[in-house]
Amino acid sequence: MMEMILKTNELCKNFKDQVVVNNVSLNIERNSVYGLLGPNGAGKSTTLKMITGILRPTSGDIEFDGHLWNRNDLAHIGALIEMPPLYDNLTAHENLKVRTVMLGLSDKRVDEVLQIVRLTDTGKKRVGQFSLGMKQRLGIAIALLNNPKLLILDEPTNGLDPMGIEELRKLIRSFPEKGITVILSSHILSEVQQIADRVGIIAGGVLGYESKLQTGENLEQLFMDVVKLHQEV
Repeated sequence: MMEMILKTNELCKNFKDQVVVNNVSLNIERNSVYGLLGPNGAGKSTTLKMITGILRPTSGDIEFDGHLWNRNDLAHIGALIEMPPLYDNLTAHENLKVRTVMLGLSDKRVDEVLQIVRLTDTGKKRVGQFSLGMKQRLGIAIALLNNPKLLILDEPTNGLDPMGIEELRKLIRSFPEKGITVILSSHILSEVQQIADRVGIIAGGVLGYESKLQTGENLEQLFMDVVKLHQEV
């Protein structure tokens, strides 16, 4: 039987009279990569923001690591949602040092996460001179500082060139063997197919599909079928 690190139970989010997330029940297996798919405006980011405590659910609940989610669980969750919050005038090491001071973490964690995301050779180069791919990896390093059990990445390959995407793909695939479960939100189906163990497809605020990815499965056709069925007309 699969062990779940995170479950959402009939999770809903309304903004005034608009239902943005409608009874979404996700099942995220421990030490895996879960691909959360959906067109723009489907409710993916809103769901992730509820899991990370940025938004409060209208109804439903979230289970994390075997208990009902509470704000203390944020100590075990890392997230990169939208662009990473970086100081362009500081180096990678200095950016991370600022966060360790804020979080009360050991300085040695800075070198550990720089090694994980392969940014140890940036030296005194300021972040403003980094490529977009390097900035994304530094954003992931920040999300890893608290040694999370769950890492949430929302559209991490946006704007990256093929080399940057390849580097990020290898990095994400390495996390489960380090004891880190990943939820990857993306609209690039080919990338998710190469990275994810399991996928969920949200359309019109509804979770229309959730299953383990099968070898040779046509994810693009599956995605289109689910979206057409559930998206609002």
